[in-house]
Amino acid sequence: MELDLEFEQDLQPIVRDLLALQHTQTTRATPKQVQDTIDSLHIKIKEIYSQLTSWQTVQVARHKNRPYAADYIELMCNDFIELHGDRAYGDDPAILAGIGQLANHTVMFISQQKGRSSQAKRHHNYGMPHPEGYRKAYRLMKQAQKFSLPIICLIDTPGAFPGLEDEEHGQANAIAENLYLMIGLRIPTISVVIGEGGSGGALAIGVADRLLMLEHSVYTVAAPEAAASILWRDKAYAAEAANTMRISGRDLLTMQIIDELIEEPIGGAHRNHLQAASYLKTALLTHLDELKHYSIEQLLEHRYQKYRTIGAFSRL
Repeated sequence: MELDLEFEQDLQPIVRDLLALQHTQTTRATPKQVQDTIDSLHIKIKEIYSQLTSWQTVQVARHKNRPYAADYIELMCNDFIELHGDRAYGDDPAILAGIGQLANHTVMFISQQKGRSSQAKRHHNYGMPHPEGYRKAYRLMKQAQKFSLPIICLIDTPGAFPGLEDEEHGQANAIAENLYLMIGLRIPTISVVIGEGGSGGALAIGVADRLLMLEHSVYTVAAPEAAASILWRDKAYAAEAANTMRISGRDLLTMQIIDELIEEPIGGAHRNHLQAASYLKTALLTHLDELKHYSIEQLLEHRYQKYRTIGAFSRL
């Protein structure tokens, strides 16, 4: 078992014991000893991951082996056809979108893809969309509405790309147009934060009837490093910034920002992609089945009320 996160180092002694037992002759190590050690490891992992701080959750959300949008789509869908281009300037691989078959539902997927290898990361621009990516999302949302297809958005981005050329091409306007479109779409919409949900880059595909998060994902107005640079002029305070902003899924569920926190496999989605996809698929199908019972007028009214009253606060 790979333990490459700082807060997981307390697990090393148990892992060493397990490896020692697994390499011991069967006459010296019984199956019960091995199973007891595995059970002890699972209990310890579950205990650690149930008490993660926001900064530790950021580390899990950014884990190099965490499943990305393409992984989930491949594992959840019987069939998927990717669609390209914004019909104005070009195609943006940071936005992975297309029509997929999810159980008995035909849906439009609009997602942010990071890429795993160095080449793939560069190709997908590390999951940071350009304006043409958001315009592609806009075009496909309109297409989904035309053909009455529910929309599922998988959010995983540190934020929209902040380059000068992107600003010149209308980055802010592209995001704003998506926000305006999504609040009035006459079809069911579900957005899920599967890793990082950063700033307006995430919000651009996040205004949905249901906003869900995977258990060890984060959703924030600014990356912890950026917030630390603004508040303390030093990225070294990123952990303090993350914990202060309360950006983990558990915090956001408590504050009534999101509608559901989706369970992940023990030790995070990066340890079992197939199981993580199964949990996500079950949650999506549950919400799709609920939303299809609403009329268009009810969908629009519930969506309006959701964002009109979103969040919980208390007066000191």
